[in-house]
Amino acid sequence: MTREEEKLQEAASGRAPWRLWGPYLSERQWGTVREDYSASGDAWSFFPHDHARSRAYRWGEDGLAGICDEGCRLCFAIALWNRSDPILKERLFGLSNPEGNHGEDGKEYYFYLDNTPSHSYLKFLYKYPHRPFPYTDLLDENRRRKSDPFLPEYELLDTGIFDDNRYTDVFVEYAKNDPKDILIRIEVINRSSASSWIDLLPTLWFRNTWSWHPDAQRPRLCERNAGGESFFLEALHPEFEPMALYFSGASQTLFVDNETNFERFGWGPNPVPYPKDGIHDYLVHGKKSVNPEKFGTKAAIHYPLFLEAGESRTVRLRLSRHFALGERWGEGFDSIFDREKANADDFYRSITPASLPEEQRRIQRQAFAGLLWNKQFYHYIVERWLEGDPGFPSPPPSRYRLPNASWCHFYGKEVLSMPDKWEFPWFASWDSCFQAVVLAMIDPEYAKEQLLVLAREWYMHPNGQIPACEWSFSDVNPPLHAWAAWRIYEIEKKRKGNGDLIFLGKIFHRCLLSFSWWLNRKDIYGNNLFQGGFLGLDNIGLLDRSALPEGTTMYQVDASSWMGLFAINMIEIATELAETDAKFQDIAAEFFVHFVHIARSLNQVRSLPKEIRERLWDPQDRFYYDVLRLPSGEWLPLKARSLQGVMPIFAVGSVSKELFWNRQGHLRERIGWFLRSHPEIRKQMAFPPTQRHGKTGDAQEPEDSARADLFLLSLVSKEKLRDLLSFLLDEKEFLSPHGIRSLSKHHEDHPLVLSIGGKEYRLDYAPGEATTRRFGGNSNWRGPIWFPINLLLIESLQKYHYYYGDGFRVECPTGSGKLLNLWEVSQEISRRLVSLFTKDESGRRPVFRNAPLFEEDPAWKDCWLFFEYFHGDSGAGLGASHQTGWTALVAKLIQQLAEYKDKKPLLRKKGSGNTGSQRLPVSLRGELPPGTEGSILETPDED
Repeated sequence: MTREEEKLQEAASGRAPWRLWGPYLSERQWGTVREDYSASGDAWSFFPHDHARSRAYRWGEDGLAGICDEGCRLCFAIALWNRSDPILKERLFGLSNPEGNHGEDGKEYYFYLDNTPSHSYLKFLYKYPHRPFPYTDLLDENRRRKSDPFLPEYELLDTGIFDDNRYTDVFVEYAKNDPKDILIRIEVINRSSASSWIDLLPTLWFRNTWSWHPDAQRPRLCERNAGGESFFLEALHPEFEPMALYFSGASQTLFVDNETNFERFGWGPNPVPYPKDGIHDYLVHGKKSVNPEKFGTKAAIHYPLFLEAGESRTVRLRLSRHFALGERWGEGFDSIFDREKANADDFYRSITPASLPEEQRRIQRQAFAGLLWNKQFYHYIVERWLEGDPGFPSPPPSRYRLPNASWCHFYGKEVLSMPDKWEFPWFASWDSCFQAVVLAMIDPEYAKEQLLVLAREWYMHPNGQIPACEWSFSDVNPPLHAWAAWRIYEIEKKRKGNGDLIFLGKIFHRCLLSFSWWLNRKDIYGNNLFQGGFLGLDNIGLLDRSALPEGTTMYQVDASSWMGLFAINMIEIATELAETDAKFQDIAAEFFVHFVHIARSLNQVRSLPKEIRERLWDPQDRFYYDVLRLPSGEWLPLKARSLQGVMPIFAVGSVSKELFWNRQGHLRERIGWFLRSHPEIRKQMAFPPTQRHGKTGDAQEPEDSARADLFLLSLVSKEKLRDLLSFLLDEKEFLSPHGIRSLSKHHEDHPLVLSIGGKEYRLDYAPGEATTRRFGGNSNWRGPIWFPINLLLIESLQKYHYYYGDGFRVECPTGSGKLLNLWEVSQEISRRLVSLFTKDESGRRPVFRNAPLFEEDPAWKDCWLFFEYFHGDSGAGLGASHQTGWTALVAKLIQQLAEYKDKKPLLRKKGSGNTGSQRLPVSLRGELPPGTEGSILETPDED
């Protein structure tokens, strides 16, 4: 066991609070919903970037390369000034949705280089230009480009500010000597051929918790001498033990209070003489705006550094509870860093396959690092947000008409895994599921906590809905909690040898509530066909599904597919839990019935009029389509070749016959009764025999199964699967050089155009940024490649292969004449996705197609960015540039490719008998996608 794994065990058992301090500080608190007290809900305008340096936050904090305790009470980050910028660089800058041609777009270059789950070692890099930061240029040019959606974003590199290497690299490293003793090393390197100044300001401050509560006790920072040339900032807070930030060699310390500068905004006199922006005003404008008595609630240690060309300087600090350290605070400083860096190397070496190429090893480690750095303290109490705080003006009554007003129970005060710290300093529930699956590879306990907290009663709505995201908790995200829980269970079981049944039971009960909410709220006609509107796929279809034309109703293929997958996952979990608790047999049978009804409705809608029965699955086009019911009663298929139409593939799983039949006779009887009572289902679906005491039931063994020991559950038949894969694997349709596109390239030359209610709607293939503003300026599902959907497809193909075996082969690519089994197809898609980040034949990485600096400059070329999505043709990174969240799934794909290199699953041949020796080796079987150790039912092709 590595030292890092020991720390995680110590944290889980309560022996040592290794998680107390971490990179939980957001990089943007301004412009968030929780800081918005406007009447209209325009968060971006109410609290813009320009206000952030002068206004105290109500619900959180932000900073650059920062850390804080898990309650975000005491915060540390760096501030910088190049002596030419108009403002101190204390936080990241970017464009709000109305300002940018993409929207919600960070305009900085920073990289999460390393991190461990206990946050015992962290490394961050920020690239700070020497020239004035081009705030106005970025705003003006992106506003100009907003009128032409085909123009690319105007990025910081495009401004020329990094020409001639006129910038400073700022490396920030942290190492924990113990959970409350944190060493900080900051190295600045002048990358230009000319000398330059940089003012480095390590900053310590308290989150403002006292202004909102008149009786709250105010914390205090002051300067103390540690002996000789050493000093420390003493941090006293009523809620935790005293801390000290040790330092030496600084020119001065600057103290203010973390409170709003009312006078700047014309809001009346300041409540304190030295408000939050006093350090900025002192340095940039030369004002006497810092406390000469050297105390307050925010303090910066000032290091004015003159760097010759290529020169490097290092500043060392230590944040510790140990006041007795005194002058000795620097003893063994670098050796502690060396020890913790070695511990981090040992930990990742224990996880990463030895055969992994070095380039992929670095990619995987930075993907893990970004995911860990993007943990953030999240604080949002909706009832208090709606009512306002004592001593402050009451929010306008219109706030009770805003999206989150019906979530008065919501009480968030946790460290959460989030997609990133700038564009998404808030959680999105289905993002969290993908993030948790990757986190399970390195920290399964934290991954489990993330799923549980979003389903707790202080997050989940009393009606059973899991909140979608802060902008509107009532939006609907795909229901993936059960899928993620099953994946985490399987991953931990493989690594540790046993799974966490207690966790599985807890999440199962919460998912029961969520499943009931979907049944009651999103199946409006009770025919097992579901809606959901947004479902995360905001720009993939012809219409905005959260704002349909008046009087229309849509049957969504993806909503029904997600529910089919949800039912399968609940069967898998219930079957596992039934091993030790027999009552879960009944629940498994219940979800089996739900799945059968969804499968029947999706493929043959008996409860709908005859003329619509075949419209979801179009036998002529061999594709699934959403269907719109018009006010006239007419049914209109929306013939978009999009990922929505192939999502029924995702709803697949298997259950071991031995487990499902032989060990659970009651379950067998329940399902047998259901099939006998619904003979039309038995005619539609191939179902295995219910052999008992030498007798065989009426259902017949599927002739195309390579696994006589499994039951298969699938929304699509073998024939439909083959049809859909012919589209998915066609390079003129969905298959790109770098993964599966979200929309078929077919629509590049054949746009879909429909007129509904006198209004024209159009769907075009757009491999890069969105060409429509209908869904907001930051939305694009019209062609790019997204990692989460690709991962679900890859796992589904592996499940199908495990059931059907090597005999099921398809052309890949379609039309190539090259036949692959489904396992090989899954590996081909994985390789294409990983190739986004690796060098091609010309030495270029597709993700940086338009940025040669990332390819050629030694100071840039090993700094990866994990973008939100990728160009459907070139693979260039697009969207949020630090969306490490679900794009960190590349770490999972890299791991799997390495583990299965030059291997293939061992499949028994049909008729060879059910012998254990012919099943997958345990080392392979444990890492197969959820359900490959067992699943149940196959729908027939009813055409």
